[in-house]
Amino acid sequence: MNSLFSLKEKKIVITGGTGVLGSEWATYLSQNGAKIIVLGRTKEEADTTKSQLAEKGLKIEAYPCDVTNEKTCINVAQKIKNAHGNIDVLVNAAGGNMNGATITPEQSLLDSDTDALRTIINLNYIGTYLTIKAFLPHFIASKKGNIINISSMSAEKPLTRVMGYSSSKAAVNNLTQWLAVEFAQKYGEGIRVNAIAPGFFLTEQNRTLLTNEGGSYTDRAKLIIDNTPMNRFGQPNDLLGAMHFLCSDASKFVTGIVMPVDGGFSAFSGV
Repeated sequence: MNSLFSLKEKKIVITGGTGVLGSEWATYLSQNGAKIIVLGRTKEEADTTKSQLAEKGLKIEAYPCDVTNEKTCINVAQKIKNAHGNIDVLVNAAGGNMNGATITPEQSLLDSDTDALRTIINLNYIGTYLTIKAFLPHFIASKKGNIINISSMSAEKPLTRVMGYSSSKAAVNNLTQWLAVEFAQKYGEGIRVNAIAPGFFLTEQNRTLLTNEGGSYTDRAKLIIDNTPMNRFGQPNDLLGAMHFLCSDASKFVTGIVMPVDGGFSAFSGV
């Protein structure tokens, strides 16, 4: 493999690495020579992912970390530095959605749950901000650091129902671009910030919105497929190429972008 694309010996931290997409990235990047450190919400989740990858012959490290707790993020960042030295890449994959921050067709804004909305913004946006803040001193000290945030197609085109999720991911886009400029101007070209914006993937978080009890697609899922030129939902491995590129030195002059991986959804006007 061309050395620009090589991931060998790169130290990559993945928050939310215990989730469907996070564990897929952890597996792939480890298989391609990277040293992976997974952060999960609980010790049980982190240990389970570590064991699952060990069964595949992959050795990773795993730590519990609540990305919404600043002190915890700082402590984990220091533990990782003490144990593994400076890291090369931080992937902010922790995130999600919940009832209360969504508005069903039968509801209105008056039915929304303010506390649930705060929780989702705290998880998706503040959680991204806090992990970057926690690792930044180590990036500054080594004069290099590659940050990859996880956005969503709902950030660019707000989707019905998922109000809190769309708002928080739009904020992640803005943060990505703002920090890319901030870090390049203050610390030089060694610290980069980009994001990947997945299109529509079936996960445990959205399965009830997109599939019926028997597994058939809901009307919402059919509408998504009709507006995706490739005419299907994404598979977790569809994101691997974009992740590999952004983790590697092949993207060393790339900062401040939000890369869609969406089967053409963002390019389609519906006509």
